[in-house]
Amino acid sequence: MTYCCGILVKDGLVMIADTRTNAGLDNISTFRKLHVFSQPGERIMAVASAGNLSISQSVISTLTEGWEDPVTGELETLLNAPTMFQAAQRIGRAIREVHRMEGTTLSAEDINFDVSFLFGGQIKGARMRMFMIYPAGNFIECTVDTPYLQIGEHKYGKPVLDRAISYDVDLYDALKVGLVSMDSTMRSNLGVGMPIDILLVRPDTCIAELNMRIEQGEPYFHDLRSRWSAALRAAHQSIPRPPYVQPKT
Repeated sequence: MTYCCGILVKDGLVMIADTRTNAGLDNISTFRKLHVFSQPGERIMAVASAGNLSISQSVISTLTEGWEDPVTGELETLLNAPTMFQAAQRIGRAIREVHRMEGTTLSAEDINFDVSFLFGGQIKGARMRMFMIYPAGNFIECTVDTPYLQIGEHKYGKPVLDRAISYDVDLYDALKVGLVSMDSTMRSNLGVGMPIDILLVRPDTCIAELNMRIEQGEPYFHDLRSRWSAALRAAHQSIPRPPYVQPKT
């Protein structure tokens, strides 16, 4: 299981991904799911993956190595896509190519072709954008009205995003809310776990302001988890008890 979250606000882009993979209770491993493609000062793009690990790794490798355009002969990768939209199209094309090569074999072994991606970033001279790309290679784009997208085990972390994220939120407040969303997911699903990879990018810089991994026991995240739990308990205690009484018959 996986949880990845992308938040695109006025001040920039936040992407967060866990690293746990689970092939059974006795086979839990750590794999990076947040991949950064960059040419500092020119473009920065991040791809977060959820679903079958072998499929997502094949897609990422295809995007890294590229493929030859049959018309121009150009090797197409994320790093030479003219626009973010066309880069998202290339991810969709890579998904369909992996499905063409491996889908029949996976189906014969009763393995679902299960993969999805969050893709965000900016190319110099254009606006910052973020997309969610589905297993069929189609995608949707993040909007000002709903400035976040999720993949994987998203239901536990969604309520806090719904309540606390708006397009005008400060970038580091967006990171804070995203980490609370991740903590909520980890508490409710053992298939999502640390370490956590995070990326912050401000508009028109095309470089990562923050690109780091939060390990188990990291002081700020440990404090955030404790404070959020205490705040929820305090909120619960501050709300009056329900006044409902069973009518007498």
